[in-house]
Amino acid sequence: MSSPQSTAKGYGISDTKNYTDFSVKEYKLKTPCKDSVTLDIEFCGVCGSDVHTLTGGWGGLNVPWVVAGHEIVGKVTHVGEDVKEFKVGQRVGVGAQVLSCLKCDRCKADNEQYCPEQVDTYNAKFPDEVEAQGGYSTAIRTHQRYVFAIPEAIKSEEAAPMLCAGLTVYSPLVRNGTGPGKTVGIVGIGGLGHFAIQFAHHLGAKVIVFSHSPNKKEDALSLGADEFVSTSEDGFAKKYFDKIDYILSAADANSVPISDLLSTLKIDGRLTSVGLPDDAWEGLQPQMMASNASAVGCSHIGSKKEANAMLKLAAEKGIKPIIDEVLPMSQAGKAIENVKTNKVRYRYVLKQDLA
Repeated sequence: MSSPQSTAKGYGISDTKNYTDFSVKEYKLKTPCKDSVTLDIEFCGVCGSDVHTLTGGWGGLNVPWVVAGHEIVGKVTHVGEDVKEFKVGQRVGVGAQVLSCLKCDRCKADNEQYCPEQVDTYNAKFPDEVEAQGGYSTAIRTHQRYVFAIPEAIKSEEAAPMLCAGLTVYSPLVRNGTGPGKTVGIVGIGGLGHFAIQFAHHLGAKVIVFSHSPNKKEDALSLGADEFVSTSEDGFAKKYFDKIDYILSAADANSVPISDLLSTLKIDGRLTSVGLPDDAWEGLQPQMMASNASAVGCSHIGSKKEANAMLKLAAEKGIKPIIDEVLPMSQAGKAIENVKTNKVRYRYVLKQDLA
C-alpha cells in the first residue's frame, strides 16, 4: 500500500475577533501510525461548538490558526497495518474526539471521552505537538478508535450532524435509562434538541418538550414529542410536578428556567445539560434540589460504543437531522455567523469544495 498523504488544506481563522474571516492554508496531518485511518472529507456539519470556539466564547485559541469542524464524513484513503475494522473506500465519520490514552480505567470502560488525556478534533495538539485540525478541510487522520462506520441507510450529509449533535444527546439519554415506562423532558429544540426528541421517542420513552419557541411546536410533535410546553407561559411547570423521570437540556443559553424544570422531576430525578453556553447559568441554587433530591449534571459527547449504537438505531428507525441548508465549504463564514445570530433553525452542513 502506498504511503498516506502528509498534508491537507482547510478553511481556518487566526483571530477570534474576525471569526468569519477564513483563509485557506495547507497544514500537516497527524503523524501516521499502525492504528491510524486517513479519510478524504466530503461533508462536515456546523456545530455550536464551532461558534463558541471561533468567537472565543470558550476562551482563546490553543493553536495559532484553527480549522474547525467535528461532524466529519468522508471516505477512507489509507489505513495503518493494525486497522482491521475499516478499508480503503469505505464511508466513515469522525466526531469531536481524535485521541485518548487508551490505557486508563475510563478508556477501558468505554468512557474514552472522559479520559484526562483526550484530544479534541480541533483547536488542540497531539502528544507529538502536531496540531489537531478539523473538518472544514480536505482530509483528516486519526486513531481507528475514533472512526465510525456509516450505515448504508444514512446519507453522508445526514450522518455528519449525528457525529457530535446526535451523539451528544444519545449518550446521556441511554446512560440515564431512557426507555419504555419512562417520561423524559427535552429542553430546547435546536441542533441538539431535535435529535434528542427523536432518540428519546424511538428508545420508547414518553417525551415532553419544553421550549420558549412556540413556533416549533409542530416540529416537536412531528419529531416524536408527546406533549409540547411553552416555557414563556406563567406556571408552565405546575402541571408536570413530580411527573418526569429525567430531563435533558439542550438549550445553549444561560437563562434556562432551572428552578421550574427541577420541580417537575420525580424523587432522585436528574437534569443533564448538554448545552454549554459561554456564561454560567443564572440562579442555580442547591436549595432548588432539596425538595426532591434531584441532581444537575453535564455530559460530554459519547463513546465509540455509543456512537455505533446510535448510528444503528438511526438507520433502523429513519432518524435524521433537519438540515436548513447544505453550503459549499467556502461559505463557512456565513454558516458561523448565522448560527451565532440564531438565523439557522436546526443545522447547516458544509460540502467539500477544496478537493
